[in-house]
Amino acid sequence: MKVLQILPELNSGGVERGTLEVAEFLVRNGHEAVVVSHGGRLVHALEKLGARHISMPVHRKSIMSLLLVRRLRELLEREKPDILHIRSRAPGWIAWLAWRKMDPATRPRLVTTVHGFYSVNAYSAVMTRGERVIAVSESVRTYILRNYPKVDEQKIRVIHRGVSLDDFSCRYKAAETWLSDWKAAHPELEGRILLLLPGRITRWKGQSHFIEMIGILKREGWNVAGLMIGETHPNKRPYEMELRALVERLGLEKDIWFLGHRADAKELMSISDVVYSLSTDPEAFGRVTLEAMALGKPVVAYRHGGVEEQLSKAFPQGLIPVGDVNMAVLMTKTIMETGATPCVPVDFSIQHMLSATLNVYQSLMGSGNP
Repeated sequence: MKVLQILPELNSGGVERGTLEVAEFLVRNGHEAVVVSHGGRLVHALEKLGARHISMPVHRKSIMSLLLVRRLRELLEREKPDILHIRSRAPGWIAWLAWRKMDPATRPRLVTTVHGFYSVNAYSAVMTRGERVIAVSESVRTYILRNYPKVDEQKIRVIHRGVSLDDFSCRYKAAETWLSDWKAAHPELEGRILLLLPGRITRWKGQSHFIEMIGILKREGWNVAGLMIGETHPNKRPYEMELRALVERLGLEKDIWFLGHRADAKELMSISDVVYSLSTDPEAFGRVTLEAMALGKPVVAYRHGGVEEQLSKAFPQGLIPVGDVNMAVLMTKTIMETGATPCVPVDFSIQHMLSATLNVYQSLMGSGNP
């Protein structure tokens, strides 16, 4: 079959990575994969996998983007994909408007993936209009049914985001050259307990809670160091300055590291003692926590959203009440004293995710066109 996925851009992020993973899986299994986006630094990687990329400015959240509807419809009629898979709202509106005016007997079958807890409005509703709607967690499925009651729950399929249990496993060790470079760059971290908070710098990701936790542990005599990895959008620079001021106020200048965007997040997780998810708003899924647990790293996380679903199966003792910094401290000490480690079930593997996605496509191909 031929599957055409559409999303805004191909730069970075979970949606983009998932798009490439599905494309690679399709090609590897003898299918044809096409991606429509505005482009980005992952286009080359996509094409190396054997998929095709078609550039179109579908990323703009503007009423003017509706001028692309006819152009996309002509593309669909020319390409004749069997499946049209919508992965984001702005291109979703262009794609849905193009699709609905096509001949129902010959147009592609329509799949949408709800990747997050979008704002509830007519704009977001387009993500529920697929003939099959993939939800990336049970939490997202609940969100859909609660906020869009007209959606037939029979067409929703929960497919958790997956992690490669070959690439991310407790057997993984960072390369010696990387370790040497890291130790040379950060000799002051030698012998310290490394606590890691991944996530872009934004208020709801819980960096202030993490800093407060490090402060408490230091006052109680624990030799810990807090590492924060994640980029800061220019609009979030004032918040980063707030965080740095908090570090200074607590006297943690030698205990907290703002490492910014890192291409070596996997290596950093592998040398960390505990990884955290302290988002004050629920994560729709939270792929990084799953990767950390697959590496055998204990995770301390607030009990909500998709991350709660992961830990409830892989490391339930790491779940703590939302916003409870003191419990984060207690759980960290308990983990360090007991050496508890997680066990990731196979239904969170990338193979399971890809096979389930292919099953969605094939089930539509095997059913009659309405």
